[in-house]
Amino acid sequence: MSAAEPSRRWVIGALTAGAAGVGAAGVRAGGMRAGSGDPLVSSPAGRFQGYRDAGVLAFRGIRYGQQPVRFQPPVAAPAGRDTVRAIALAPSAPQAGQRQQPHSEDSLFLNVWTPDAGGRRPVLLYFHGGAYSGGTVSEPLVDGRLLAARGDVVVVTVNHRLNALGYLYLARLDPAFPSSGNAGQLDLILALQWVRRNIGAFGGDAANVTLFGQSGGGAKIATLMAMPQADGLFHKAITMSGQQVTASGPQNATRRAAAFLEKLRATAAEAASLPVERLVAALAAVDPVLGGAVYFGPVMDMLHLPRHPFYPDADPRSRHIPMLLGNTVAETRAFFPASHRLLQGLDFGNLAARLGPELKVDMHPEWVVAQFRARYPALSPQEIFWLATTTGRSWRGQVIEAERRAEAGVPAFVYQLDYRQAGHGDDIALAFGTGPASDRAMSDRLMAAFVAFARTGNPGWAPHSLARRETMIFDTTSRVEGNPRAFERDLFARAPYVQPGS
Repeated sequence: MSAAEPSRRWVIGALTAGAAGVGAAGVRAGGMRAGSGDPLVSSPAGRFQGYRDAGVLAFRGIRYGQQPVRFQPPVAAPAGRDTVRAIALAPSAPQAGQRQQPHSEDSLFLNVWTPDAGGRRPVLLYFHGGAYSGGTVSEPLVDGRLLAARGDVVVVTVNHRLNALGYLYLARLDPAFPSSGNAGQLDLILALQWVRRNIGAFGGDAANVTLFGQSGGGAKIATLMAMPQADGLFHKAITMSGQQVTASGPQNATRRAAAFLEKLRATAAEAASLPVERLVAALAAVDPVLGGAVYFGPVMDMLHLPRHPFYPDADPRSRHIPMLLGNTVAETRAFFPASHRLLQGLDFGNLAARLGPELKVDMHPEWVVAQFRARYPALSPQEIFWLATTTGRSWRGQVIEAERRAEAGVPAFVYQLDYRQAGHGDDIALAFGTGPASDRAMSDRLMAAFVAFARTGNPGWAPHSLARRETMIFDTTSRVEGNPRAFERDLFARAPYVQPGS
């Protein structure tokens, strides 16, 4: 079986469940007996029948929250009395450009993979990327089977509310929706509460939970580190190309909500009951702050998020949580492939004009180009475009978070993925082992670091210090370097960093 494909047993089980009237989200099976050899786990949340997948026990589509009331905090799912057939993936949250997965507002489900239900293993819990507006864990790329097996850990993946359904800040427009700007974050907290109560029944250690997430998933983790309701629910954090130095301010978030409602042609109260398809269509509203499609993300609402996660410092409430911060060496290759219109006909004559708007920081673009050409005379215009945009828009937040932790004297370990000139998202398959066989050695190396960090709080190299800026470079030959990309860091330090969406 390919690591990137669901097992034949899972496909047959899912089809059988559908034919029997059992929903793809693992709904109650009317006390149905587990099949011969299928795992059955009893936990405070109920009894769950999973399936065996190449030596790992898999439980898919476990409900952790009731179907949400739109724009309101989530409510925990009640404990069931009947056995739940947790054998099929649940729907993803509604989002623009929905692809292969079914979607539903009833999307508060999680998945668990465990070597067996005995013992107390470290728990690695994954939040997906897609900023705060898209994405899902209901896809083969983030199947947790291989990570659970190779690391002897319990792996959990979580879906939650996104975009306007999870982050539309209506509190200053209608007092009936005080939590709407952080509802998606509250879903994640509810999932963590479910893990604390139930993961022991699946062989996990509720006192050793490590969050990891890529892109928006990492940003969600950084935000949770400043949310009082998340206190004590997780113990280590790994962010993969995802940072949240500052959250959206309440005034800008209100302007975005107003623009969305104008596109929707509805009041906040009306939006709470309109068909979800209309809300998804209105996601195309123009952002009044950034331009482009309207941004949704966590809001410093002084109710659930009382401060920015890493401004003016690393939040003291979470400094005891070790962090592992990672980025890829060429993040923006994923956003600007060679076929992108901005790279077509790119030369040194038009590089500055095309580069400037994509830096996401107000730097003199002609000067930036001149500095890169002087430093790296062999680079092509395309290579400078990727290098400068990666530094300006994708890497700065990680540098700041590592510095804030170092200034506070608390651990932050840093890595950079150079393997095959990695772009944004190239570390996901490596972390889960779901990539091609040719990447197995690199995948094992990255997984080993993640698992070591989950077990001990140390991935195997020195924490980041301001004096040396220790960074593990993951590549065909991996090594620790001091202050990599020093030129780029110093160049862009001339301008203040502004978190997109703030």
